Amino acid sequence: MAGIKDVADRAGLSIATVSRALSGKANVSAKSRKLAKTAAAELGFVPSYHASSLASGRNHNVGLVLPSVHRWYFSSVLEGVSATLLDAGYDLTLYNVGDQAVRRESVLNDFLLRKRLDAVIAVALVLTDDEIQQLLAIHRPIVGIGGALAGASTIRINDSGLSRMATNHLIQLGHTRIAHLTGDPALNQDFKLPGIRQAGFEAAMKDAGLSIRPEWQISADFTIQGAYASARRLLGMGTERPTAVFAASDEMAIGTILAARDFGLRVPHDLSVIGMDGHELGEVFGLTTINQDARGQGALAARLLLETLDAGTPAGNDGAATDREYPTELVIRTSTAVPPA
Repeated sequence: MAGIKDVADRAGLSIATVSRALSGKANVSAKSRKLAKTAAAELGFVPSYHASSLASGRNHNVGLVLPSVHRWYFSSVLEGVSATLLDAGYDLTLYNVGDQAVRRESVLNDFLLRKRLDAVIAVALVLTDDEIQQLLAIHRPIVGIGGALAGASTIRINDSGLSRMATNHLIQLGHTRIAHLTGDPALNQDFKLPGIRQAGFEAAMKDAGLSIRPEWQISADFTIQGAYASARRLLGMGTERPTAVFAASDEMAIGTILAARDFGLRVPHDLSVIGMDGHELGEVFGLTTINQDARGQGALAARLLLETLDAGTPAGNDGAATDREYPTELVIRTSTAVPPA
């Protein structure tokens, strides 16, 4: 049976480089990693992760804690995390806590404390100070995505500022009758996301001296179906309609476009619609949006954890925690235009 020395000889690399490459460490060039993996495959060499774990104290396993897996944003983050960890030779343990308090408590107080994980990524979770301290107490690197986690490194976007940008895009086109499709109050548990984006909308309207009509502030559940029903109610009420809608997510913006078609409204000639997220379906519908690259956020979180693990520094316990604002892009397509004369 081939050993690691045989792999090193075949690849023309040192044993140390082969060991780092096959264990998924970041400080190896792409070329050397490929040579090591090719040589290992040719010789049928399979690293002993059990032996490696005993030697390094590492399990090559990262935990990902999500409130849901069936929503686009969370599944996209999952894809980014999973692909990056897979390339690095790490396993992924998924904890889908949902909205069940008992399940959430079990994950934070039991599963994560078993120390079978090398690091933890928490996505869009509002954690109490006690819960954050419980996570930090396991002395494993932690990265939060979607909002600040005191004491842990975080990756986020400027939801309020981006909402103002989206609203200002409509205002700069000449719209004054602008509606906002926000999230249901129950969804505010995810770092108060709907409320933050709504506050950004209201700030932009106030700065422009525009009135906010309460009947044009409607909510849905961040899905196409839910937004479609809510937008039908919005567009079907009274004799006066808004000329533009800022939806707090791309899926809700798409639901609004579909509802507009039911009323014979042309987008953008009769109604402009802008969303936020960067959903793949946005291109199909010609949706103007702000792309936050959810997969990229997940990939970055995984890379940060891998770098921290290679450096041997537990994030959050030595002042090394960082708060990063992830870059976004305003993507202007065909769903927004000047208002009808």
